[in-house]
Amino acid sequence: MKYIKYLILFIIVSTLIGSIALVGIYFYIKPDLPSVTVLKDVRLQTPMRIYTQDGKLISQYGVKRRIPVKLEDVPQELINAVIATEDSRFYTHYGIDPIGIVRAAFNLAITGEKQQGASTLSMQLARGFFLTREKTYIRKIKEIFIALHMEQELSKQEILELYLNKVELGHRAFGFGAAAQVYYGKTLSELSLAQVATLAGLPQAPSVLNPISRPDRSIARRRVVLLRMLDENLISKAQFDEAVSQPVTARKHGAEIEVDAPYLANLIYSEMIEIYGKEEAETGGYQVYATAPSDLQKAAQDAVVRNIHDYDERHGYRGPTEYLWNEPLAEDAHPDDESETQTDEVLPQGDNKHRTRADWDNESIVSALKQVKSFTPLVPAVVLEVEAQSIVVMDRTGTQRVIEWAGLDWARAYITDSRQGREPETAADIVTEGAVIHIREQDGKWRLSQIPDVSGAFVAIDPQNGAVQAIVGGYSFYQSQFNRATQAKRQVGSNIKPFVYSAALEQGYTLASVINDAPINQWNANTGVAWRPENSPPEYDGPIRMRKALGKSKNVVSVRLLRGVGLDPTIKHLTRFGFNEEEIPRDETVSLGSGSHSPLEMVRAMSVIANGGFLIQPHFIDNIQDEYGNVLWKAEPLWACNPCEAANDDLQEKDIEALLAEQLNQEQAPMPEESERKQSAPQVISAQNAFLVSEMMRTGVRANGSWNNKTYWLGTGWRARNILQRDDIAGKTGTTNDSRDTWFSGFHPSLVATAWVGFDDMNRKLGRATRNQNLINRNPDKFNWIGNALIGSEDGAKAAGPAWIRFMQVALNGVPYSPMPIPEDIVRVRIDRTTGKLTRRTDHTTLFEYFLQGTEPTSYIREDEIIDPAELNSTDEPEAEEVF
Repeated sequence: MKYIKYLILFIIVSTLIGSIALVGIYFYIKPDLPSVTVLKDVRLQTPMRIYTQDGKLISQYGVKRRIPVKLEDVPQELINAVIATEDSRFYTHYGIDPIGIVRAAFNLAITGEKQQGASTLSMQLARGFFLTREKTYIRKIKEIFIALHMEQELSKQEILELYLNKVELGHRAFGFGAAAQVYYGKTLSELSLAQVATLAGLPQAPSVLNPISRPDRSIARRRVVLLRMLDENLISKAQFDEAVSQPVTARKHGAEIEVDAPYLANLIYSEMIEIYGKEEAETGGYQVYATAPSDLQKAAQDAVVRNIHDYDERHGYRGPTEYLWNEPLAEDAHPDDESETQTDEVLPQGDNKHRTRADWDNESIVSALKQVKSFTPLVPAVVLEVEAQSIVVMDRTGTQRVIEWAGLDWARAYITDSRQGREPETAADIVTEGAVIHIREQDGKWRLSQIPDVSGAFVAIDPQNGAVQAIVGGYSFYQSQFNRATQAKRQVGSNIKPFVYSAALEQGYTLASVINDAPINQWNANTGVAWRPENSPPEYDGPIRMRKALGKSKNVVSVRLLRGVGLDPTIKHLTRFGFNEEEIPRDETVSLGSGSHSPLEMVRAMSVIANGGFLIQPHFIDNIQDEYGNVLWKAEPLWACNPCEAANDDLQEKDIEALLAEQLNQEQAPMPEESERKQSAPQVISAQNAFLVSEMMRTGVRANGSWNNKTYWLGTGWRARNILQRDDIAGKTGTTNDSRDTWFSGFHPSLVATAWVGFDDMNRKLGRATRNQNLINRNPDKFNWIGNALIGSEDGAKAAGPAWIRFMQVALNGVPYSPMPIPEDIVRVRIDRTTGKLTRRTDHTTLFEYFLQGTEPTSYIREDEIIDPAELNSTDEPEAEEVF
């Protein structure tokens, strides 16, 4: 009895001492304990995700991959697996598990090692938010106190949801939502039991138990999880047997990118960093929606890539990148090929001249091809067989493909940018066995290809509010991150002319004003040199109406208009379109496009003409949401309307309809908020001026007049109308001296786009392409319309125009005919085709023309002044004008 008394006394004293020690320890570490109340408003570090306007993922930024999930969206199977494995008494304890602690203490006493931590989910969550994985007693004590506090502040459901979203699961995946995507490319609801068990086993040691790095240990851990679920009667024996026998199916998945648009994504990423800072932008869980819809963005990228390859193919094949075997001797090279063969130094080095196919098995070929530099859509391949007019290749996946003659016959030898070799007649004229080449798929068929030297850019925007509909900064972002659409300042050439003509209209010129299209020789006494601006091609028509002069892009007419308006007034007028005055040359060359501007600046300026005279502001972001879909910010662009009451009145009418529908218990969209009311963009030119310029630009993209009556002529961008078969488009080509920069800018009333093509080396000319009869034979009547068979000197119409046309083929598909609205004070009268005067005739010597009311001609042409083009045979060139 006495011993029992001493035992009870010992227990009381020990308990008292333990309690005092515990209290002492608590107060000792209390200053270091964080406040768990922050967990009520916890913000998980979630990467930024960027989407197209219609919700397709473009990119994801942030080191940690996390996909937050609500507890109600987590499959019960996963919850069961986690609780059974990590904390089977989760719902009965108060933050710590005494049984687990005793077990861990006993294990420590027996082994002397801290193998079992006895951590509950609450303790693991405490460690994940506030502590480290360091195995020390003081950390464990802090972990216990934080877990106890956490259980007082949060419900079990809140703790479980935080845990499922916070826990680290390897390969930078945090939370089970992200882990499902990283390991299996699935959502949680799509996982099988075996996959659920695999993920549930990761929290113990994600770096060594994950199925990618250590599949053997992952299988063993998965078995443990399934056994725990079986012991807890959460699965049946049949489910256990099926799941435990499943193979490892995990592999590393990136974010499920639906639209690969890295130039657009990078622009938005940079803007988000500027607004929020790098750390907040990458961890704040922002969901950013671009203004660009996925279909237009993809159409722009496809158009740019196809157009660059078309240019590249018509200028010739630069040869294989390397040889795995049968490398030809120098004297075996194609006699027309004076260029150096492309090489790729990452391939295995050796005497490939004397190696044969027998020296390479398929595995070694695939390994070598994986080292070859390549960018989508190009695929490295090696030539296995060369037939008469086809080749058999193996790509880096080990797949063998046949390249037919239609995918080879373009590949005459490249000599220079202006010279190509003779057309190939057989496949052996192009490649040999063992050659490492690039191939790509086009229109469902594979073809020989190569990494292009030339580059391009493209921008499309909504002219009504500046929302960017598509942007492409080059051939491949992974080849060059330099965004030529926003960062490259290149000479714009004749793309500047519509704005010069607009200035002339402001000074009283009309579309029927006649300007002398004759050579100019201007002596400069200071330099002792004569300036002789020339038309391209150097053809001169003599007196010519303004509409026709812009359509045919007459250089000397643009210079004469500048002189008529004045240099300073013209420059001031150009600034109305958003051009920086400091970047505009202060000499007459400005009328020919000697100034350098980016494609984004050009498309903004063209929008002024397309939208009736309003200077809108291009923007890339439509709205920003938090990780739960709450809108944090929405763009409030300026609109091309002044005043915008008509648009806002439409909104008010919809409000009334919504109220009536509500009264009738009909489902209706919510009424627009006050922020949706449109605000006016500044009107920088009149609607009448914009309409008249657009009319001249319509002339530039079509065939005009009559062939039989000798009034026929082509606008420089005639291919656009011929291919698109639309009359509600307008455009302007642009080509600089020696074709170093080529442009095409044009619009439909709902969409404006600018395309640029050139070399990054500004000294390199785009050159010219000679006839490739192989390609011409495929389409003898229309070979020179679009594609890789175009011939002649490269210019805006041939080098840049096709990208614009291919884009518009997609963008305008199904869009109804939408002519430019005719503003008030615009009249249409019949004039003489040659002089621009009024006429009483109604035959082919006349046409109808638009005028600003009050500027139309007042005098009629006399019968003896009428010139009938059908009766002319003169080929006399107009005399040059000498200016001294």
